Amino acid sequence: MGFIGSGYIGSTIARLAIETGHQVVLSNSRGPETLADTVAELGPGASAATSGEAAATGDIVVVTVPVKAFPHLPAVPLAGKTVIDTCNYGPERDGHIPELDSKSLTSSEHLLRYIPDAMVVKAFNNIFFKHLLSLARPAGAADRSYLPIAGDSAQAKAAVTEFVDSIGYGVVDAGPLADSWRQETGTPVWGTPYGPYSNEKGRPVDEGAIRAALATASR
Repeated sequence: MGFIGSGYIGSTIARLAIETGHQVVLSNSRGPETLADTVAELGPGASAATSGEAAATGDIVVVTVPVKAFPHLPAVPLAGKTVIDTCNYGPERDGHIPELDSKSLTSSEHLLRYIPDAMVVKAFNNIFFKHLLSLARPAGAADRSYLPIAGDSAQAKAAVTEFVDSIGYGVVDAGPLADSWRQETGTPVWGTPYGPYSNEKGRPVDEGAIRAALATASR
């Protein structure tokens, strides 16, 4: 697993991945040496590299950066890769992007403009990092939670579904990238189903609840 971005969501996914036997290669915009403490905390399953190296190494690459950083992504090593897009657009942080403000594009479709040869799957963008860590459950658990994913490649969605399952979550297929707005910031499935931020353990959310939340989204 390669990681471009190692903030709260990225490092949480990395932690869950390592706990279930995956190897992770972390990167950020400041250089691998700044990730020494994170790598030491995560243990021998983790290493640090440049963004290009993380992109080249990962069978699946997690892109977890501000939307304003999309132009700086290493497009060449991401070509042909399954890319998990965890990113949420926030104009107060990212500046105003006309196509996102007008909702003529989803943020994942905007990402594809910068990494056009990657197979992008939207996932993990709708859950608070502390809930993501605490709600993971093994397959078959009665209180297993579900996450929505969206993407245009059946192959990539199958790979992401397998990964998400391996780290403790079921998956609801939310359709193509054009429909990924249904899980973007402020929609019914974004954050709310898993409980308030003040409850750091969160609450389990079954498949039906995720499907219902996606269905009630309006643009």
